[in-house]
Amino acid sequence: MGSFDFAVAHVDPGSGARHGRLVTPHGSVDTPTFMPVGTRAALRALTPAQVLDTGSQIVLANTYHLSIRPGEGLVAKAGGLHRFMAMPLPILTDSGGFQVFSLPVKEIAEDGVRFRYEKGGERVFLSPERSIAIQEQLGADIIMAFDECLPHDVERGYAEVSVDRTSRWAERCLASQTRNDQWLFGIVQGGLWEDLRRRSAEALVPMDFPGYAVGGLSVGEGREAMERVLSFTVPHLPADKPRYLMGVGLPEDLLAGVARGIDMFDCVIPTRHARGALLYTFRGRIRVTQRRYRRDFYPVDTACPCACCQGFTRAYLHHLFGAGEVLGTTLAAIHNLTFLAQLMARLREAIEADRFDEYCREFLELYLPRKGP
Repeated sequence: MGSFDFAVAHVDPGSGARHGRLVTPHGSVDTPTFMPVGTRAALRALTPAQVLDTGSQIVLANTYHLSIRPGEGLVAKAGGLHRFMAMPLPILTDSGGFQVFSLPVKEIAEDGVRFRYEKGGERVFLSPERSIAIQEQLGADIIMAFDECLPHDVERGYAEVSVDRTSRWAERCLASQTRNDQWLFGIVQGGLWEDLRRRSAEALVPMDFPGYAVGGLSVGEGREAMERVLSFTVPHLPADKPRYLMGVGLPEDLLAGVARGIDMFDCVIPTRHARGALLYTFRGRIRVTQRRYRRDFYPVDTACPCACCQGFTRAYLHHLFGAGEVLGTTLAAIHNLTFLAQLMARLREAIEADRFDEYCREFLELYLPRKGP
């Protein structure tokens, strides 16, 4: 299967948190890890060098959007995503399933999904085989099986039908894979029902995917429901393979996922928050457009090593966002991604030291706003 490997180095005895290493043809990744999202083969407002400087280890790109523009054929002609976007880090591509199933109008059948592109209205058919073919041309290190991402309020009867169809689609994804230098992950679905999550996992695990993702969370169900679903889903996944929680990126949610044995996360929210001038610090979040930061000449976080904090002040960021300068977004994104890379590194250290729960308590006490008197 090419130059791939995954091994768990240590498991925290007080939780399910684990520290491991994922090896890919484009480099190694220490887990747990957060993957920044470059939807259209770019992390908005950041160069690849700036992404590297944040300490990020692996990035994500989007199959659906790249198949529309510029098209997977052009990316393949350019030498694959790594060369096309000049990204030396490992890359993961999603299957396109989440984007397709978030469209308001679509036709779902056993053979695949028919829909119209959001721009231009061209009628398109996407199937498990087509999704894998696109991802093989894009050339990411890790690719994802085509699945149906269920909304959190889906009816039980539909969820049962969908889970079984997703399992059949997973088999077709495996059968259609032709490259041996990409790892294909299966995706566990099942909504908020314990028995359906178990059913999905028990169908996928015998297929022997190199890794498994938990999908259909972070779609409006709330943190308590997410934690509950993870608690009864993760135990059904192989302990010796990477586990990926899709679409989760808030710091408090990352801690909850790691505590339940998740190794990989991705989300657009840290860079989206950056575009809205919302920045993370280990003492909580700040929005630098607020008037109180107009004359604040401290960095966003005095302990942060990022280029934003080492060279610029909150007052300057306040000015940039007020003036509509794109540099504000760039510096804020650099900071937020550096923060998450640091957070994951601290979680790995806490796991190795057998003090994961203690570290989480310390972090949340400072990070989350206090409620009540």
